[in-house]
Amino acid sequence: MLPTVEEVLELPAVRRGRPEVVAGASGLHRQVRWSHSAEVSDIARLLRGGDLVLTTGIALPADDAGLAAYVEDLVVAGAAGLIVELGRRWSTDLPAAMVAACDDSDLPLVAWRREVRFARATEAIGELVVDAQLSELRAAEQMHQTFTELSIAGAEPTQILAEVRRMAGCPVVLESTRHQILRVDAGGDDLTELLSDWERRSRSVAPAGRTAYDDAMGWLVTVVGARGDDWGRLIIVCPDAPPQRLIVLAERGASALALQRLAARDRESLERQTHRTLLAALTADRPWDDGVVARATAAGVPLSDRWLVGLVVLPTDDAPSSAPIRAAQERLRDLAEITAATARLSGLAMLVSVVDDEAVLGLLSLRPDSDDVSLVDRLADQLRRAAASAPRPLPVLVAAGTTVASVHAARRTLNEARQVAAAAARTSTRTDVACHRLENVRLRGLLQLLNDDERVLAFAERELRPLFTHDDERGTELTAVLRAYVEHGGRKSAAAGAMHLSRPAFYERLARIERVLGVDLSDAESITSLHVALLAHTGRRATGP
Repeated sequence: MLPTVEEVLELPAVRRGRPEVVAGASGLHRQVRWSHSAEVSDIARLLRGGDLVLTTGIALPADDAGLAAYVEDLVVAGAAGLIVELGRRWSTDLPAAMVAACDDSDLPLVAWRREVRFARATEAIGELVVDAQLSELRAAEQMHQTFTELSIAGAEPTQILAEVRRMAGCPVVLESTRHQILRVDAGGDDLTELLSDWERRSRSVAPAGRTAYDDAMGWLVTVVGARGDDWGRLIIVCPDAPPQRLIVLAERGASALALQRLAARDRESLERQTHRTLLAALTADRPWDDGVVARATAAGVPLSDRWLVGLVVLPTDDAPSSAPIRAAQERLRDLAEITAATARLSGLAMLVSVVDDEAVLGLLSLRPDSDDVSLVDRLADQLRRAAASAPRPLPVLVAAGTTVASVHAARRTLNEARQVAAAAARTSTRTDVACHRLENVRLRGLLQLLNDDERVLAFAERELRPLFTHDDERGTELTAVLRAYVEHGGRKSAAAGAMHLSRPAFYERLARIERVLGVDLSDAESITSLHVALLAHTGRRATGP
């Protein structure tokens, strides 16, 4: 930091003049960028801000209005203060107009009661300023070196926060854009008090720029992110307005956190590419060679003599159709990293990759003596919680295929997991279990498994074709009415309410459906056949030909 006027007055070369603060004492905290001795009344136009003006006053205006205007010009120019040596122009006291003007503008006005060598005083002030600037530069260089070394060493966020807290001497918090705490380093401060009612307090702090100080809360806040992807905020809790050094520290810490996230993504993306290649080979229709097993083992996921479980992690929030493709891809990539990291923390070997730009596909490799169901359920629960507490929280659905004991059956468990996920995603009770399996999706899951069977499609077309044709030709919505009817178990009142139709209108449409299809909707077997056909048709439409 630059020295303040108060610090300048403590210099021996300045104290030789027996300085006395006669006005503007509340402005003694102003920083001094440089000092100038001048005996002209229009010196203000030559100042740059933060300058301390030294004068004997011999050239200053004689009238009160002129002196007030002189002080006003100094204030407008951003002067740090004014020191006047008594004896040449004014012998004992400075003019009352000058004192009043300085008091009104909080501009420090200092009287030297004894003669001073101006050259020596300005030299001493200059040395103090230069020393402060050099200290600032050395601190900035040390800061730069420290965070560069942390970035090169691949330091984790916890290490970066610890360094920011050490340099700042204040508690540091890393939060998500949703004001959820990701990391915190409070040093010796009371963590309970620091984090009390955090989300509400954090939401009240909305700085205009990327870095700003909130005086009411006592927080120095800077945005964390890179490449236009802001994912958090770094907060240094400091009660007083931060010096420039602390602002630079916050921004360097935020940059290091952003770089760490990018570097972690890049490291993980190489692993994801390897895993994607292996999963593509295992799910392909064509035979694969033993090199796939060897490459998977080299990647840390042994497949021989292991139990294998296909796993799918699917986002369940309704992303807007207008969302950029890149944003959706970033979301899935983050989910893949969360899945891989959660498996690692659980001590489980797993191939993980994004598949079809829709979900994360994984192949879990377990020891044959493992409790596979328990392990998979525990992992699914951890995945859901990890995704919910990520910088960009994401609700997910986890689905698993049947455990297989041979690498040659990996394709079956992987495909089954995808089909179960697709069926569970359309089931209203999909949040009832941590991990969905075939038994959770029941008939819908069975039809999902059979969605590639042409006989199932032929059945659905045969059952529903007349209704489809009627809707297409006449612009009706009888198919939707039938779907509401079967999904509500034949309860007409509930189905009519779901369709926002009066009961007479709904009954009339049911009668029309019976005529078009030539069936009796009071017959249980007819209802079952139509329900199965609708489920098969929906599953086929969702997964594509």
